[in-house]
Amino acid sequence: MAHLLFVTVLWAVSFNLIGAHLAGQVDSYFAVLTRVLLAGLVFLPLTRWRGVDPRFIGGVTLVGALQFGVTYICLYLSFNVLSVAEILLFTVLTPLHVTLINDALQRRFNPWALLAALVAVLGAGIIRYGEISADFLGGFLLMQLANFTFAAGQVGYRHLARGFPSEVPLYRRFGYFFIGALLVVLPAWLLFGNPDRLPTTATQWGVLLWLGLLATAVGQFCWNKGATLVSAGTLAVMNNLSVPVGLVLNLVFWGTETDLRLLLAGGSLIVGALWLSTLGRVEGRAPAT
Repeated sequence: MAHLLFVTVLWAVSFNLIGAHLAGQVDSYFAVLTRVLLAGLVFLPLTRWRGVDPRFIGGVTLVGALQFGVTYICLYLSFNVLSVAEILLFTVLTPLHVTLINDALQRRFNPWALLAALVAVLGAGIIRYGEISADFLGGFLLMQLANFTFAAGQVGYRHLARGFPSEVPLYRRFGYFFIGALLVVLPAWLLFGNPDRLPTTATQWGVLLWLGLLATAVGQFCWNKGATLVSAGTLAVMNNLSVPVGLVLNLVFWGTETDLRLLLAGGSLIVGALWLSTLGRVEGRAPAT
């Protein structure tokens, strides 16, 4: 639990730093690429290649491609059209994606999860009542793709760490994660990056260093390690703890102008959607014997 609490605060601060100093100023693909390269410099020298099951290496590489590569490209692009408060609130749907992924793996359909998704979309619309645009809808969809890949990565890593126990400690089997992220992020930068929007100030470079060395290297490892130490239910709750922490930081320290009434109304629906998504699982349990 301590690992997850630490990363929750770390990432809540990082969300706000991205919104204040990088969003709309530094190319999104370059920012994500920088984070991956810095984190890779931390973990790759520690990484063991011999004596590790190739299936574990391949699995963690795929986790990195999803949980960081795809997730953070979508996240940074969404900062161009959404406020920090909206992005934080939309991340609350990650546990819903965990439910959908688990249901798909078990080949079952939960209608409550589908209803929850529709309620969440309604909540998102209320937050931007009267100002819904194609950009906003695009940002919302980007965040849902980010939530999905982040959830898939967590579920995948938790399964891999438990399915492939080894005497090699996890921190020496984590460098593959950043190789997987690089396989997604580097081509994205080469194809879509804008070399004219690189960092120009010491503050922007400082934020990138913070994000690469702390939020990415330390944060990703501690979060995934923490996911192996707690129950799935606790992990789902911890996914959402960064939302209130990040919102408080955003409203108090950064002073973002937000319609609190619409934010509260829409946010309540989104939180309610999470409750709806649990109904199918509760009703589907077998009676105790």
